Amino acid sequence: MNEQAIVVTNVSKRFRLVRIPKQTTLKEALVKGQFFTNGRANELFVDAVRDVSFSVSRGSMLGILGRNGSGKSTLMRLLAGIYTPDSGSINLGGAVAPLLSLGLGFHPDMSGRENVKMNGLILGLSPRQIERRIDEIVDFAELRDYVDVPVRMYSSGMYMRLAFAVAVSIDPDVLLLDEVMAVGDAAFIAKCLERMRQFKRQGRTIVLVSHDTGAISHWCDSALWIDGGSLRVAGTPERVVDAYQLALAESDYRAGLGAGLLETH
Repeated sequence: MNEQAIVVTNVSKRFRLVRIPKQTTLKEALVKGQFFTNGRANELFVDAVRDVSFSVSRGSMLGILGRNGSGKSTLMRLLAGIYTPDSGSINLGGAVAPLLSLGLGFHPDMSGRENVKMNGLILGLSPRQIERRIDEIVDFAELRDYVDVPVRMYSSGMYMRLAFAVAVSIDPDVLLLDEVMAVGDAAFIAKCLERMRQFKRQGRTIVLVSHDTGAISHWCDSALWIDGGSLRVAGTPERVVDAYQLALAESDYRAGLGAGLLETH
């Protein structure tokens, strides 16, 4: 682990869902006990992540691409320790700061200041460390005029600014970002990118999930394409983006061809 910040080896994660028979409402299923009848007859298993392996070097940035439902967010939650793998192993070299969902861990009726303190404690800061850093966090988030306002009054961009500022304030060894950059304004995104470049220069590691192939190409040192829970392509951002875009184009072509055939009949 001297040169690798993240090592993921043959990791899989399966979720058990309940299948409701067709033409059955949720109320009917509850009344009839259809969730629990016939043993496992109504259970459905979904393999969200399947036998995935990769590693990330210290001081680098990994980009992860994939369609909605492909397993990207599950993989990030595995890296964050929110989920436990069903099989395989994950080794992380140091403290992890996950920023996986806007508002995750924020209490809507608490002020920005109160949420900073609460999230700082969750991420491992002491009350004294939080007090020393809170002004820096608020200034970085550019929320000085709103820090004592309940966060339910915040826009999605304000949420992102505060959450990012808290996450980077703990100086993590590994920073996990899941689509959070999609809601920020251009000026703040540039500010975040500069902080991430600073992190990399300090030997810290970043994992970014994004639908923006341009961001993956320009910001990342390596990339993965996750599809159906499996790792399809890994390598340079250029190689992964090209393969992903080609697959999307072929899928769109097949969908358009199918729609055209339907229109002719």
